[in-house]
Amino acid sequence: MTVRKKDPDGASKPGSKTSEKALENASEKTSQKAPPGMIRYAVVGLGYFAQNAVLPAFSHASSNSRLAALVSDDEEKLRELGEKYGVENLVTYSEFPQLLKSGEIDAAYIVLPNDMHREYAVEAAKAGIHVLCEKPMAVLERDCAEMIRVANEHHAKLMIAYRLHMEEANLRAIEEIDSGRIGEPRFFNSAFSMQVKDGNIRVQPEHGGGPVSDLGVYCINAARYLFQAEPYEVIACASSRAGDQRFEEVDEMVSAILRFPGDRQATFTCSFGAADTSWFSVVGTKGNLCLDQAFDYSFPASMEMTVDGKTRTKTFGKKDQVAGEILYFSECVLKDEEPEPSGLEGLADVRIINAVRESARNNGKPVRIEQVEKSARPNMDMRKSRPPVTEPELFHAQPPTQRD
Repeated sequence: MTVRKKDPDGASKPGSKTSEKALENASEKTSQKAPPGMIRYAVVGLGYFAQNAVLPAFSHASSNSRLAALVSDDEEKLRELGEKYGVENLVTYSEFPQLLKSGEIDAAYIVLPNDMHREYAVEAAKAGIHVLCEKPMAVLERDCAEMIRVANEHHAKLMIAYRLHMEEANLRAIEEIDSGRIGEPRFFNSAFSMQVKDGNIRVQPEHGGGPVSDLGVYCINAARYLFQAEPYEVIACASSRAGDQRFEEVDEMVSAILRFPGDRQATFTCSFGAADTSWFSVVGTKGNLCLDQAFDYSFPASMEMTVDGKTRTKTFGKKDQVAGEILYFSECVLKDEEPEPSGLEGLADVRIINAVRESARNNGKPVRIEQVEKSARPNMDMRKSRPPVTEPELFHAQPPTQRD
């Protein structure tokens, strides 16, 4: 059933016990087709990232996207955020199937724990609802494959939320490297780290947590789009900090070497127990390029490129990266085009993530990676620039890091 705020004709408040049949009838009467050129979204999951970045982003994506429904089992949160963002369709997880059939939404943005992505993405796609799903796409490769298959069978668009594929600093780095200014790119190095709070979902393995899934995925994805290629082998090692209860069930730190065609290598380290870092560098035969704050959505980025001993620096102001990806996905739906960070992009990273974990479990034994065949890569034509959002007040949600 669909949970609604009370309106003048007496519709129910969130949590009220109105019969499913009555609500179905009400839904049939009030359901409308999407306005021309507008995609209506349900945001599924209202945790920290959803509240801090996703919900505010719709104000900057209003040219083709509208926040039409919220989905959570916290009814206080539904009421509070529904009122704040002017959303009438306030739905619990058990009522999600009815929302999918209501005619009130065209797309679902899945912002749930990693282990829940497959279930809700598949359910939405089966109803013909387009899916924008946070990364990593899923926990297992077979889950990714099912998400892709179901979306294809039901003609639903499926995009994985790689916001950096529309972000100027990363796209500029791709452009600079592709231009040949630093020569042939030979090796990539990266670090992404934070001090995660004890008990945060990121350190809960049953939900697909761990530093490789949460942080390493950015380093892996960056290496792939900067090299414009897929790795074929990985060697990895992991460590945990003895006596730190945060890391009793997940690794504190993981380092990996990815081998790419052309005798190129990408190395990265991700950690949940170190100071904040977020950068990558690419060294070529003529020069090198470094991007600081490469993966964060909260800070401006800074690029430094050195060629023949001469260094150029460019800064990129803070932008609303999530609004950019929402705008892009809505364009793909409206134009009936396949999004660039498709399900195959998500599958490629999940396959590599699991290979990294396997190698680390086996003391650095090399693990071969079955390469995903794909030709589409992020490019400057995909750039979306929107001003930053004002950091919102959180409701029943906690930041993941110690610094916050």
